[in-house]
Amino acid sequence: TVNCLDQHVEKSPNRVALIWERDEPGTAVHITYRELLDLTCRLANTLKKYGIQKGDRVAIYMSVSPLSVAAMLACARIGAVHTVIFAGFSAESLAGRIMDSGCKAVVTYNQGVRGGRTTELKATVDEAVKNCPSVKHVFVAQRTDKKVQMGDRDIPLEEEMAKAESVCTPESMDSEDVLFMLYTSGSTGKPKGIVHTQAGYLLYAALTHKYVFDYQQGDVFGCVADIGWITGHSYVVYGPLCNGATSVLFESTPVYPDPGRYWEVVQRLKINQFYGAPTAIRLLLNYGEEWVKKYDRSSLKVLGSVGEPINKEAWQWFYQVVGEGHCVLVDTWWQTETGGICIAPRPSEEKAEIVPAMAMRPFFGIVPVLMDENGEVIEGNDVSGALCIAQPWPGMARTIHGDHQRFIDAYFKAYPGYYFTGDGAYRSQKGYYQITGRMDDIINISGHRLGTAEIEDAMADHPEVPETAVVGYPHKIKGEGAFAFIVLKEQTVGVDHIKEELKILVASKIAKYAVPDHILVVKRLPKTRSGKIMRRLLRKVVTEQSGNMGDVTTLDDPSVVKEILDAYQKYKEKSSS
Repeated sequence: TVNCLDQHVEKSPNRVALIWERDEPGTAVHITYRELLDLTCRLANTLKKYGIQKGDRVAIYMSVSPLSVAAMLACARIGAVHTVIFAGFSAESLAGRIMDSGCKAVVTYNQGVRGGRTTELKATVDEAVKNCPSVKHVFVAQRTDKKVQMGDRDIPLEEEMAKAESVCTPESMDSEDVLFMLYTSGSTGKPKGIVHTQAGYLLYAALTHKYVFDYQQGDVFGCVADIGWITGHSYVVYGPLCNGATSVLFESTPVYPDPGRYWEVVQRLKINQFYGAPTAIRLLLNYGEEWVKKYDRSSLKVLGSVGEPINKEAWQWFYQVVGEGHCVLVDTWWQTETGGICIAPRPSEEKAEIVPAMAMRPFFGIVPVLMDENGEVIEGNDVSGALCIAQPWPGMARTIHGDHQRFIDAYFKAYPGYYFTGDGAYRSQKGYYQITGRMDDIINISGHRLGTAEIEDAMADHPEVPETAVVGYPHKIKGEGAFAFIVLKEQTVGVDHIKEELKILVASKIAKYAVPDHILVVKRLPKTRSGKIMRRLLRKVVTEQSGNMGDVTTLDDPSVVKEILDAYQKYKEKSSS
């Protein structure tokens, strides 16, 4: 926090650190570096008063706001480890993460506000902590006027902060002490707590923020990501604040109160760099250009895309319509595990070419390699393979909380001596990189990474559903959607009712965005003789490449393929009618 706050307060205390673009348009709140330091110290002293110490874990379950940023920085200041949990996650998801990380406290709001609707954050926390004995205190802040039920372990946060000292001496930390944990989906059902440490992470976030976006002092940096994701950690909070920037906190949605919201905000706050997700761009593209043209976007210098590969149509619309062809557009590739941007068109030589929908150039110190099936490095250009990174970089994750073996297995086992990203990539004739998508059972829904196993585990809890398999399929707006194949027990009736129950189950166990768009009932799933489900075949069915099923000899019973294809055709005909 000294790098993010104190150093700037000394030189320019009244510089604006955060512009909180609240859900209701036109109600932005500006917070200076001095004010943010004051908030952070009071919150830090409150945590200390209630026994939070260096090394303790604290869960933050809040919508984007100056207070949620202060909660992250307060943890950092006293050496506690924050784990921010996206405020859209269900009570069960929240409890699982709190238990895995052994959190001593939770910081939350009474309610969240987004897109004109309120969500019951405190009620969700109450439900979650019933099963979390490690939680001693729940700090509750007020985002709305609504009074919520307060129990024995609940502490009204603002009241306590008002009584606290506004000075808090920062804890002295080692460069490799833990700064935060962030849960992300893996290819098995259990989310993994990715661990980032102090010095390397902050250095990498700050440098990538400065050089990829060409951030200049005085610019207003608008990253519209939620703090519940790594993008919010690195490019809403740590990177910009370390660089003394003015960072926008966007609480709303791209279509509230109408599809012009992003561009109205750009005009009103005079945003210079705009960093968002392809899924939002694809959504807005459908509403037409007039919503963009209505607003003055001349302040924009750089546009950025994050969260999934951007398709050419969305890229062109973003570049031509939003940026009017005069903004640099950086398609950035990175992961929760990499801490910051690893491949992007900038930095580069002045005016160097940018190829649409390509991440292109590795950042300083990043050495990408492509590997073939035999684990050999693929040399030369115009080639495709598994994307790996050949040497360590400051921002890389250090471990998975409580399971270092899983960390090694997930990232370093497939290609010994290399970090395996889980993505496939193409290296062009000119040596530029283009990400082609995941190589494992992970899908990307609206920029949210999700293991298909997580959805399967949630649906498997239904008593009538002994078997499920979920695959991703291309979706016009979300990038990918989830398509579920389910096997029902023999006597089961009321299929439509069961499908609805499954959707509710997934929403309550994970989050709404994880609910499959399609659920298809089949007699059985395609399995190998050893009992492994061949999801590859199911992917071919839903992407309609059934003419090219590849090798099916390892299937226990190859006739299952035709069975599933017939069921899929019937389902499709029924859906279209």
